[in-house]
Amino acid sequence: MTDEERSTPADAPADVLDEAVSAFVEDFAYAWGAAGNPRMEGRVLALLLIVDEPYLSSARIADLLQASAGAVSMSTRALVNLGFLKRHAIPGDRSHYFRTEDDVWGGFLAGERDYVRRINSTLEFGLDVLPEDASRPRTRLTNALRYMTWLVGHHRKMLAEWQEYRDSTLAADAQAAAGAPALDTPAVDAPAVVAPSLDTSEREPGS
Repeated sequence: MTDEERSTPADAPADVLDEAVSAFVEDFAYAWGAAGNPRMEGRVLALLLIVDEPYLSSARIADLLQASAGAVSMSTRALVNLGFLKRHAIPGDRSHYFRTEDDVWGGFLAGERDYVRRINSTLEFGLDVLPEDASRPRTRLTNALRYMTWLVGHHRKMLAEWQEYRDSTLAADAQAAAGAPALDTPAVDAPAVVAPSLDTSEREPGS
């Protein structure tokens, strides 16, 4: 055994992605980009979804994706803001680490509600500073505020329905694995949520 082999743990993660994983990452990024979002974000999220590790450092993400530190930093920041990634802290380590929840899209729905609330606050501020006789701008802001208020309630309902559906299908899978009769799962008209571009102030299209 060489010195290099002695110093490398047997379960150390690979330095490069294998071909199948790499293909998944790029295919996911293509789908993410097709929704009008930066493909680099899709690559980062896909990597965190498929690696069998609890979290990854930003430096390791850059290595595995063969991407620049700046591109990874911008993408992780955007994905955290949208609720797709969570920051992970290690005591005494100043490196930046990231992870995904097991329920990635449920986390997105919860985070999107926070975003809508921030927009609500901004619209209310706009109405406060507008003169009373600015009827057309006030109508536009009022309708925007009504829409956002409705959207918060709609997202809350969507999140509750998703969690009910998720838990019922998990229970059905567990029953099936145990050889018990399958449970009925509620029929849900699931919306086509891929990767909405909500906050694009710090995003760059493309890679």
